[in-house]
Amino acid sequence: MAAHSTEEPFPFHGLLPKKETGAASYLTRFPGYDGRGVLIAILDTGVDPGAPGMQVTTEGKPKIVDIIDTTGSGDVNMTTLVEPKDGTITGLSGRTLKIPPAWVNPSGKYRIGVKNGYEFFPKALKERIQKERKEKMWDPPHRAALAEVSRRTEEFDLSHPSPSQLEKLQKEELQSQSELLASLEKKYSDPGPVYDCVLWHDDITWRAVVDTSESGELSQCTVLGSYRETQEYASLGNAEMLNYSVNIYDEGNTLCIVTSGGAHGTHVASIAAGYFPDEPERNGVAPGAQILALKIGDTRLSTMETGTGLIRAMIEVINHKCDLVNYSYGEATHWPNSGRICEVITEAVQKHNVMFVSSAGNNGPCLSTVGCPGGTTSSVIGVGAYVTPDMMVAEYSLREKLPPNQYTWSSRGPSTDGALGVSISAPGGAIASVPNWTLRGTQLMNGTSMSSPNACGGIALILSGLKQNGIRPSVPAVRRALENTALKVDDIEVFAQGHGIIQVDRALDYLTQHASLPTSHLGFSVTVGAQRGIYLRDPAHVLAPSDHGVGIEPIFPENTENSERISLQLHLALTCATPWVQCPSHLELMNQCRHFNVRIDPMGLREGLHYTEVCGYDTAAPASGPLFRVPITVIIPTKVSDGRNQEVCFTDVHFRPGQIRRHFITVPQGASWAEITLTSHSGDVSSKFVLHAVHLVKQRAYRANEFYKFSSLLEKGSLTEAFPVLSGRIVELCIARWWASLGDVTVDYSISFHGLTTSPSPLHIHASEGVTNFEVSSPLRYEDVSPSVTLKSWVQPLRPINSKIKSLGLRDVLPNNRQLYEIVLTYSFHQPKSGEVTPSCPMLCELLYESEFDSQLWMLFDQNKRLLGSGDAYPHQYSLKLEKGDYTLRLQVRHEQSSELERLKDLPFVVSHRLSTTLSLDVYETHRAALMAKKKANSVTLFPGATQPFYVTALPDDKVPKGTSPGCYMTGSLVVPKSEYGKKAGQASAKRQGKFKKDIVPVVYHLIPAPNKTKNGGKEKDKEGEKEKDVKEEFAEALRDLKIQWMTKLDTNSLYDELKENFSSYLPLHVQRLHQLDLEKSAVCVQERVKRLLEVVSAADLVISQIDQTALAVYLTMKTDPRPDAASIKSDMEKQKSSLLDALCRKGCALADQLLLPPAPQEGASGAGTGPAPAEVAGEQVTSSSDESQEAVVKTLTDTFWEVQKWAELTDSKVLTFSYKHALANKMYGRALKYSSKIVEDKPNKDNMKNCIQLMRHLGWTHCATFTENWLPIMYPVEYTPF
Repeated sequence: MAAHSTEEPFPFHGLLPKKETGAASYLTRFPGYDGRGVLIAILDTGVDPGAPGMQVTTEGKPKIVDIIDTTGSGDVNMTTLVEPKDGTITGLSGRTLKIPPAWVNPSGKYRIGVKNGYEFFPKALKERIQKERKEKMWDPPHRAALAEVSRRTEEFDLSHPSPSQLEKLQKEELQSQSELLASLEKKYSDPGPVYDCVLWHDDITWRAVVDTSESGELSQCTVLGSYRETQEYASLGNAEMLNYSVNIYDEGNTLCIVTSGGAHGTHVASIAAGYFPDEPERNGVAPGAQILALKIGDTRLSTMETGTGLIRAMIEVINHKCDLVNYSYGEATHWPNSGRICEVITEAVQKHNVMFVSSAGNNGPCLSTVGCPGGTTSSVIGVGAYVTPDMMVAEYSLREKLPPNQYTWSSRGPSTDGALGVSISAPGGAIASVPNWTLRGTQLMNGTSMSSPNACGGIALILSGLKQNGIRPSVPAVRRALENTALKVDDIEVFAQGHGIIQVDRALDYLTQHASLPTSHLGFSVTVGAQRGIYLRDPAHVLAPSDHGVGIEPIFPENTENSERISLQLHLALTCATPWVQCPSHLELMNQCRHFNVRIDPMGLREGLHYTEVCGYDTAAPASGPLFRVPITVIIPTKVSDGRNQEVCFTDVHFRPGQIRRHFITVPQGASWAEITLTSHSGDVSSKFVLHAVHLVKQRAYRANEFYKFSSLLEKGSLTEAFPVLSGRIVELCIARWWASLGDVTVDYSISFHGLTTSPSPLHIHASEGVTNFEVSSPLRYEDVSPSVTLKSWVQPLRPINSKIKSLGLRDVLPNNRQLYEIVLTYSFHQPKSGEVTPSCPMLCELLYESEFDSQLWMLFDQNKRLLGSGDAYPHQYSLKLEKGDYTLRLQVRHEQSSELERLKDLPFVVSHRLSTTLSLDVYETHRAALMAKKKANSVTLFPGATQPFYVTALPDDKVPKGTSPGCYMTGSLVVPKSEYGKKAGQASAKRQGKFKKDIVPVVYHLIPAPNKTKNGGKEKDKEGEKEKDVKEEFAEALRDLKIQWMTKLDTNSLYDELKENFSSYLPLHVQRLHQLDLEKSAVCVQERVKRLLEVVSAADLVISQIDQTALAVYLTMKTDPRPDAASIKSDMEKQKSSLLDALCRKGCALADQLLLPPAPQEGASGAGTGPAPAEVAGEQVTSSSDESQEAVVKTLTDTFWEVQKWAELTDSKVLTFSYKHALANKMYGRALKYSSKIVEDKPNKDNMKNCIQLMRHLGWTHCATFTENWLPIMYPVEYTPF
């Protein structure tokens, strides 16, 4: 290797490539055509206005004209109106906000809202801030608190060698404190910053403030107007460095805080149009262009795009009259060129002349892996990713320059309906600006996400030049210019590069030369039946010649004069360069769709891939290149020899860096998985390979049947992988050397097919059948079979408890006043124990771009309306861990027609609950064995052509998960092969997409009602044996019970006094009287309260005296009760025990409350001292009564405390309130916090939580109190988060 000299200049042009596309030479030739006058909409994760290069254009105009979050993830509900008192208002977070006197607000009214910072922080920033906050705000004070408690415990132990009963409690107090600190550390979870938002109208415009001080000091915060009006933005703080701007909607009811959801969008914008006046080598491709930043990646969904985001973005694109859209996003689609989102994009392109440039996708190297919309939508220009030698050196620091190539992962065409899929290519990597919050200025990213803005910037240069010359070209004209002038690179397939690398200077020359042609502004629609090209891939299609009718129709720009439509008369020449395609030589075209016939004769074509085009030229101007192209792809599959070992072998195959070998193989009938083995012959080079296999199935996206593996093949090493295949269909297998893997290698590889067919598949088992059978056959070879059925989750179908349709706001109006509507469906479900759930809407899920509805979004809330998670079209990405409890799920679906939404008002929704341990069903070889549950099936060897039945028995009732009901079902899989690779193939998946694992045979287990339980331990009571009660007697008892029931509702003593006469020894009466007195709502002033508390104590004593405690204690020590009426005795004793415990606890609470009451006010001012005594008053003890009575209360309280413990644990849920108050009265705040924390676990609500916070303050644990206080507005929001 040559020594590198330090004198060599840095290859700057490789960092953000502009040479290869002609952009650099174009700007040298035309410095003024640098994008000025062009507006590019960047639909992405949002753009940071503070990022380097994002401030101004070359003319000094603002670089970013507006920043809009179209997803709704930044929305804050601002419907609450308040007026300041003494210059302050109380924010929804509970903080006091100080209004600076300088603010101008003629109405005097402010709108307020609250937003949890982590809801709009990018994931990477959230992780960084969480770490920093823990290290700075939590760890130091927490360590100090732990050390302090530990020191005090040690001192206490030394000074009290044999502690008394009271001292033991004091020791327990210290132990509680240290346990609590440990548990607070373990449960530590940072709610993140919570921001109060304030909005008002200053008579000119709306002004907004986000309380970034987090302390109500609004004078320290930045006042912002809508970005569009003021170009203002602010930062959330020096640690975060997250820049935000605001927009105001719905007449002030909605404030949207706009931030970047990730670094991607800023990087993309920087490639397209970054401008650095002092460092021109860092400029983007079109530094003079302006940007409209549209955030379509929803932060709630980790920046996944949503239909809502995209359709709103297209409305903004049309309203802002954008020239170009760059969309570096996309997903696999089940069917191309259709769906609501694609319709809206196409409308913008055709009716508003917007150029839509998009990434083709990063899912190569197999064919037909282009994403939607980039590679599958006619109106969109799809861009592939290309890597040049300069990029390899400057961006990737490769040791040697390789020839230019397409990246291995760049998606390949054709689209499943025959369209080429990739239109052009551009450099697919760059080191460019990223947002400030990353704490970096620039970063390397690669992907078709980077090639798209490179091409988009190039197109901006062309449009800038044309506009300045008064030419306003139509989208089809520009597209034709790009495709006809692109540079074809040798050794790169057409499906990868499309028509070639974009050439900016040549495209401009083409457009100016051909501007006057009658065809210059026309588009042409090419249809072959319902397809957009000819794609023959099925073995049946290539057995004989076939005829295809091709339709060509001219498309005029919107608002073309009718006279122009009438005068169109084109004389076209049709050409095709290959002998196996025959087409007519000429076509006369006018303003209608004309058809001609193409004949394809695949006979005699060699195995593999063949591509050609039928091109249509204008005979009046043949030099302008094809006006349209009809793409034709033919695949001749390899047949597997019908030998014993069904395999295909390739030996001594040479691979250069980035080289791809494709094989299209007809999968043998009966095969279900394939094994591929690679062996390297090269002793000095280890190399990286991508193994990629795809089956195309009608109306299913490529990823539904895809296998992808990135593997390293060591020197002289070998590797084997297995993946599922579909019997009798064509599989494409790609063996691709990674583009940056240096050196040449020689390998052998072989693909062998194996098969075990299961019938039926999927397997449905109904619990009522008891025994269910399935058959396994081995069509190809000897295979070992060892079937196992496992169930992994149970699925709970839900129906909406209510549904509401309404029209949306002004953001959701398409051109011509087409208002969009939403339906919001509410579902509720119970989670029986903590575990993982995956919510989904089966009818709509897995559909995004191709969906006939605009969008779907669900949000899951706990019973306090706290948002726990959201999800949309791809449910497997949004699993959540839930604790036991009740949950509400809200689903929003949007559409232009409210009648379409009306059909969804009872839409079923499912929640899939993952089982904590998978359940296995027993499998047997014979029906008899299954019926008697005798010998289970082991492994069986099947010879070629053999079939073996197996029998599965139902799941035992005690194994059925809790919480299921009829209508629920369980899901899992049946794995049949015994061999390691056979099993592995069942789990093979397209890993890089993070998509779901695909089980070879899915199993659905349908549940039935649970068995009926017998009452009274199975002993039916003798009906006759009991003496019939007299009706009058029954009536008297019923009347008594009804009156008792009403006692707590009526605040009078009359009922009790009346009943006491007749039923003085009836326990429930006294219990109810105690409950009536102990109600919190009565008693106004302290004196009243003291009186009431004394009454409670005596009522409790009365209940206690009614219960024979000795008899109860004796009963509870019995092991078994032989008496015939044991069941009724048991229920009576249990009632007595709970009444006793209840009375003791209420008595104890009343005594503790007497000690905790504040001193009586002096001038008869009333003090409301109700409710569980808040901890803050625990300090001052009552001084109103004499000290003796005080001591008596303390003594009685202590006695009650020990008495309670005879019957129950202090942590028993019935006893908790008493345990808490007793600790409070004794100033044992650690123990009080222990019990109050448990109360919060049982009954999570704001007041219980506030008690905990006050106790933390008493203990001096301010850091815990602050963090917990921050949780309050998040855990107990006022209303549901808006969609």
